[in-house]
Amino acid sequence: MQGANKGSNIPLDGEGLTIGIVQARFNEDITNALFDACHAELIKLGVDADSIDHITVPGALEVPLALQTLANRGEYDALIALGCIIRGETYHFELVANESGAGVTRIGLDYDLPIANAILTTENMEQAVARQTEKGADAARVAVEMALLVNQLAIPEDELDNLLNGEQ
Repeated sequence: MQGANKGSNIPLDGEGLTIGIVQARFNEDITNALFDACHAELIKLGVDADSIDHITVPGALEVPLALQTLANRGEYDALIALGCIIRGETYHFELVANESGAGVTRIGLDYDLPIANAILTTENMEQAVARQTEKGADAARVAVEMALLVNQLAIPEDELDNLLNGEQ
């Protein structure tokens, strides 16, 4: 929801992270704006520009396969899905929205890899335009936050116990 209370803004440091972005070209004016906002926010968060890989695919249904291919590389701390699906007059909207969303989620779970899903699903172009910048930047913040969290949680159990007990 645009302007929603998203919780506290914790400080994020993306230095040293490698991020992959998959952008659908369908509704390209919107997805280009999503990418521009996302990329700018990643840089602002300290992710090195050379550590951001960007690929494009025809549409939202192709995003999960590209994410899976990137995940198979084992090179990324997080991935980002960018796309825009605008409701039309047929059931196609629901199909594309549901299947692309489920695919993105499945890849993240199958690979234990954070994926920020910024595939917009809107009723019309005006809603998409209103969300393109905020959602692109949100995706960058989500990717960095979740990459840091997953990296933190991946600490071996004995080391984690020591940290939680205040031991060095």
